[in-house]
Amino acid sequence: MTTLANRPRTALLVIDAQHDALAGTHARDAVVANIGDLVGRARAARVPVVWVLHSDDRLVRGDDGWRIVAELTPGDAEPVVDKRHGDAFEASALEPVLAGLGVGRLVVVGAQTDMCVRSTLHAAFFRGYDTVLVADAHTTSDLTALGAPPPAQVIAHTNLYWSHQSGPGRSAGTVRAADVEFGG
Repeated sequence: MTTLANRPRTALLVIDAQHDALAGTHARDAVVANIGDLVGRARAARVPVVWVLHSDDRLVRGDDGWRIVAELTPGDAEPVVDKRHGDAFEASALEPVLAGLGVGRLVVVGAQTDMCVRSTLHAAFFRGYDTVLVADAHTTSDLTALGAPPPAQVIAHTNLYWSHQSGPGRSAGTVRAADVEFGG
């Protein structure tokens, strides 16, 4: 259903599964376990896994905090895309990587729900991708001191509103990790 021509494939998009991005996040271990399970299932189904890594002044490329958490490891042939903005498409190689793989549908997981995950979901959908947010495979930090709702509410709200996104010629929605169907 994607509006992207000749892009029938699905990819698992893992956003910012990095030490510092996941440190202290809500239900971190369960989320990382769900991401790990999805990575394994995607690989078994020969579905591309694309890793996105954030860097900025606080998350410095190459530092320990910038590295992917120990529980998750990109495969040798799996693309790793560097980004400097919340939207993983902005000023990055993500779009050319996905185009080269023939991907028009994204299954999205990672951190931080209210920043990079949301930005990338919207950017993908507006670019014509079908987008599925895995409801129990994204997380965020506690930003209540800055006026945000508690993390569980941020996650629940994001799952709720993403399940109701619509647009001509493309689909969006949420699904639990156990119910993800990768297709091809």
